[in-house]
Amino acid sequence: MPTNAVYERARLSRDPRFDGRFFVGVRTTGIYCRPVCPANPPKSENVSFYPTAAAASEAGFRPCLRCRPECAPGTPAWAGTSTTVRRGLKLIASGALDDGNIEQLAERLGVTSRHLRRLFSRHLGASPLSVAHTQRLHFAKRLIDQTQLPLADIAVAAGYGSVRRFNDTFKKTYGRSPRELRKRSDRAVTGSSLSVRLPYRPPYDWDALLDFFAGRAIPGVESVSDGVYRRSVSIDGRHGVLEVANDAAADSIVVSVSGVETASLFQVVQTAREMFDVDAPIADIHATLRKDPVLKSALKRRPGIRVPGTWDPFELSVRAILGQQVSVKAATTLSGRIVDRYGEPLDLESAAAYGITHLFPTPKRLGRARLNKMGLVGARAETISRLARAVSRRDIDFDDDADTFVEAMTALRGIGDWTAQYVLMRAHKNPDAFPASDLGLLRAFDRPGTKRLTPRRLTELSERWRPWRAYAALLLWSSPENSGG
Repeated sequence: MPTNAVYERARLSRDPRFDGRFFVGVRTTGIYCRPVCPANPPKSENVSFYPTAAAASEAGFRPCLRCRPECAPGTPAWAGTSTTVRRGLKLIASGALDDGNIEQLAERLGVTSRHLRRLFSRHLGASPLSVAHTQRLHFAKRLIDQTQLPLADIAVAAGYGSVRRFNDTFKKTYGRSPRELRKRSDRAVTGSSLSVRLPYRPPYDWDALLDFFAGRAIPGVESVSDGVYRRSVSIDGRHGVLEVANDAAADSIVVSVSGVETASLFQVVQTAREMFDVDAPIADIHATLRKDPVLKSALKRRPGIRVPGTWDPFELSVRAILGQQVSVKAATTLSGRIVDRYGEPLDLESAAAYGITHLFPTPKRLGRARLNKMGLVGARAETISRLARAVSRRDIDFDDDADTFVEAMTALRGIGDWTAQYVLMRAHKNPDAFPASDLGLLRAFDRPGTKRLTPRRLTELSERWRPWRAYAALLLWSSPENSGG
């Protein structure tokens, strides 16, 4: 972990690599800032450093209105060293503390509430409730600045129980009401569509990320065209469409959504953050992987490497099973046939122009489906059915810790370590997941006159890439020896 001396140098030089990785509390003003704040830097003896915005807030500082801490690139949920904290952050981002019940969150994580508070304090400098509060506050501030949503709708979207509580919180935090804070929006609401910007740390290889999604886009559910990713979504029974584009000039992606309830916006945005890996600490990833001569050259070709996530872990798991021992194109074709037969038709006609016509079938529906006469190998069809039933019964829970999840997945006949690790990489967003038996990864080390590496040998080599082996896998898949992952 960087020292205060490193933080001080980063603050004085306004080093963008540290933006979002720590915050500066200014004791003379009572505000906290990003290290890139354009204001004249305060004297060293008047500042304190905090690992998170929540920690600065809990220490009594209020957000700076000039550098806008809510616009800093985020810190990924797996940045800490505690597995429990990582899982807790992901659950909080999905709304686990909307009711303020720390005991229930602790129970889901398998620890006591006291121990959970202790872990959060040690790794993040703030309590779980402070983290949840700061996330919602920053989200609301972003909606105030970037959209023309009515303030009452923003209160709902950010999870505040009432407009009065929303107003009181902002008045207490910023010294101004939401109405006073409102500025001209970066992107206005048009019809039922809403757009929000999510900043990232450059470099960001958008083209490679989009190509990855394009090659694996499930027909009827996803599409990639004109530099935009689109897909169908369903939240609480409401059908919608998600669109994601890149604004390279602003170092941010633009997430647009239509058709979903305002109360679901936070969930949509948090999922998009992980799906497009906007919070990746690219400098840390480079520092580790460039020590390897093979990966060093790959990093020069793709310095903005990102690990593509997923909207729906179950959907990805089915897609991974379909991809066992067949080409990417063949797996994509098979997934389209499953959607055409068992997917729910989308009730948004406007999406059909982009080829988006269905929602991916639910675990319950695929658990009862007869996956015959669609070119699917019988053993593969049985594996999908077993997975769907296991997910429906909660025998497989995508919120479980990595070891428990892998154990549950591989316990199903037809699912091996490759599939489990691939899902762990993209659905769990585990930066150290590594499908060592993948043919593409093994092929990346092919050299004339030498034998191909074994999975065991590749696993040994990968030890020096920890904790960023998932990023190493993406780099190896893009090597000249491969045509893709």
